Amino acid sequence: MLSDGTKVAAPKFLRRAARRLKRLQQALSRKQKGSANRKKAVVKVARAHARVADTRRDWQHKLSTTIIRENQAVYVEDLCVVGLCRTRLAKSVHDAGWAQFTGMLEYKAARYGRTFGRVDRFFPSTRMCSQCGRVNEKMALNVRMWDCPCGAAHDRDVNAAINVLAAGQAESRNDRGARVRPGLVPAPRGEAVTHPDAACSTRSVEGISVLQGGEDVNRP
Repeated sequence: MLSDGTKVAAPKFLRRAARRLKRLQQALSRKQKGSANRKKAVVKVARAHARVADTRRDWQHKLSTTIIRENQAVYVEDLCVVGLCRTRLAKSVHDAGWAQFTGMLEYKAARYGRTFGRVDRFFPSTRMCSQCGRVNEKMALNVRMWDCPCGAAHDRDVNAAINVLAAGQAESRNDRGARVRPGLVPAPRGEAVTHPDAACSTRSVEGISVLQGGEDVNRP
């Protein structure tokens, strides 16, 4: 989902190839262990999985290149992929390859001189109204449209994309101009450690040279 409302449906490469993979896996399980036919079946299964991975990678390369070339700054939501893979959406999350896709965006942004940033995963991009800034209660995943008390009607994904862009731009401006700590302030004369008459001190310790009237004196 892009902040301008463009929705890109991720092709379900693994699900589309599931029937063929199932048939190859079944054929593999019927082969006798250690036989030449089993080795051939293993190669067929491996090639089928490699084809799925290569197709997904090719699609991600084309999409990421288009996004980077058409935008000066790209901000993405730093999703907890490991946590999502523990839910019932695990298969879909793996099939989307979100971590690999955002990695492509990051290194291509550096290559083409674009700005890239990640918005914190705890940022309430879905629940925050992009019009008034109100943060609503948690919503179920099946809620795709919702209305804010301010009167704005939101598409769940479009609203989240707009909020992610705004948060990324705010963080980028802070990194490039906002003063996050006070500047250096000279210490008052009374608090300074070095005093004007320090060079004329006559105090000494045995075996240590001291300054006296600008001369280096060694005392036994």
